[in-house]
Amino acid sequence: MEQVQSLKRNENTYILGISNYDNIEAQISFALEQTIKELYNVEIAVDTSTIQRTRKDISGDFTIVVFPYVKIARKAPPVVAQEIGEVISHKLACSFNVVSGFLNLTFFSEYWINFLQNHLKDNRYGFQEHEAVPPILIEYSSPNTNKPLHLGHIRNNLLGSSVAKILEACGKNVIKVNLVNDRGIHICKSMLAWLKWGNGETPESSGLKGDHLVGNYYVEFDKHYKEEVKEMIANGIAEEEASKQAPLLLEAQDMLRRWENGDPEIVGLWQKMNNWVYQGFDETYKRLGIEFDKTYYESNTYLLGKSIVQEGVEKKVFYKKEDNSVWVDLTEEGFDEKLLLRKDGTSVYMTQDLGTAQLRYDEFHPQQMIYVVGNEQNYHFDVLKLVLGKKLGRAFGEKIFHLSYGMVELPSGKMKSREGTVVDADDLMDEMISQAAIGTAQLGKTDAGSEEAEKLNEMIGLGALKYFILKVDPKKNMLFNPEESIDFNGNTAPFIQYTHARIKSLLRKAAAEGIVLTEPAKLTSELSETETNLIKSLYEFPQVVLKAGDTLSPALIANYAFDLAKDFNRFYQETPIFKEENSELKVIRLQISHLIATVLKNAMSLLGIDVPEKM
Repeated sequence: MEQVQSLKRNENTYILGISNYDNIEAQISFALEQTIKELYNVEIAVDTSTIQRTRKDISGDFTIVVFPYVKIARKAPPVVAQEIGEVISHKLACSFNVVSGFLNLTFFSEYWINFLQNHLKDNRYGFQEHEAVPPILIEYSSPNTNKPLHLGHIRNNLLGSSVAKILEACGKNVIKVNLVNDRGIHICKSMLAWLKWGNGETPESSGLKGDHLVGNYYVEFDKHYKEEVKEMIANGIAEEEASKQAPLLLEAQDMLRRWENGDPEIVGLWQKMNNWVYQGFDETYKRLGIEFDKTYYESNTYLLGKSIVQEGVEKKVFYKKEDNSVWVDLTEEGFDEKLLLRKDGTSVYMTQDLGTAQLRYDEFHPQQMIYVVGNEQNYHFDVLKLVLGKKLGRAFGEKIFHLSYGMVELPSGKMKSREGTVVDADDLMDEMISQAAIGTAQLGKTDAGSEEAEKLNEMIGLGALKYFILKVDPKKNMLFNPEESIDFNGNTAPFIQYTHARIKSLLRKAAAEGIVLTEPAKLTSELSETETNLIKSLYEFPQVVLKAGDTLSPALIANYAFDLAKDFNRFYQETPIFKEENSELKVIRLQISHLIATVLKNAMSLLGIDVPEKM
């Protein structure tokens, strides 16, 4: 049976030791410790896990689970809950009800109004102050210089950039790095194809971005390579042998050896074509809003990796085979034997990742190194940690964390770079902006063709792309649907952007009427359930940010922002603001709207998304 005890506010009710209204759980914990001491003469440290948000089907804001205190009180749970409720409710200025061994506290409207007004001027609400601690280093993007960025890269870049922003909002010192895969057999394939069939073509002569031009030659190599393999098979050579001995592949492998030996001609070609690609990447990054504090290049780290491999050989934790290739045996750890250096002395990805990790640790001494890389590389990072830590004895190996994310698929299936069937990042951004223009024109949001319209369409189009990708849990594979992402009425960025613009319109109208929102407004009656729930949602934002930082999941931010926007729009439709005759209540409703706009802007900024002032 539920027992209810309501208390009227009076001058004797107070909040213990609280001035900023920012951590109700801490307030309840402190008051609960004092209450148990008063009632049962026992001093305890309250476990905050016993303080929870009240279930939606029960009246209350926060619930105290009293079962841990039954033994102290030597009474039945409902009795203990009732006794604690009668004392703690006076300390916390709230009412309470009891359901079995659960004490449900409901704070008076005055508390929520004070919390609201305390944060009206806080444009950084939800963000923590930076801590003076070792940095967290996060690597994302990591493109190959043989092709332009595609849809898969977009998820990588958006996820890495957003996680970095979230960690910074949690008060962490974050260093954002990019590792460019600027060497290897894949690069040589594009170089060789350009030498054979390029006829001196350049970005200037072709009108193509440099990354697109080089990517075309990667596809060209694959086309001719397959023709060679097919011809060899027709001449009676086994398919596996043909794929390894095709003349084009052998030429590319020879080019890689020449590059590693410093052949001036090959190195010069490599520098020229990579510079084309870097210029193309920079354009795409700028448009996508992606930034780095430092960029590493594998061509500068693989030699350090080779020296680390040699160290492992000397320590006999790695071994050489008869063909001179270097391996590490991980069978005791539940894996297999892993190649670290090829028989011709050229390095593999693991080689350069060993060197890169060492270089970063020496430079920054980070508390953690986060690698944002797709889940097809789970094995690679398990091995990297084992090799650095257990085999080589480098403690920073345990600081490596692989943020493994799922693949992005399209209705037509998976993408294949070498076959030229990828969704190009630049083309996709153009398409999203074009779709946004169609949507805004149909809704009559702007004057088509104006500079204002172009800026809005870019904001909406790129916002739709970012949000649709980031709202999905990183660990999950996802199907990208451009048409669904641009919907102004769904779980999309345009819906949230429009909500922010709608609130800003309300605030401009309030300002025009001379309504001042920064001054405290007193309310003689209680807030409605809808108004209280909106403020409670705003209270939760800092906790959502911290949880997103703990789990490295921007999806928590995205879906919080959608729920808040959805709740505001319901409030806007059902609750009059400017028609409200009670001037104090009108101000409080506008103050709620103001803080919602701030939180929506801050939440979307963590996803790399801008919100318009009007729309």
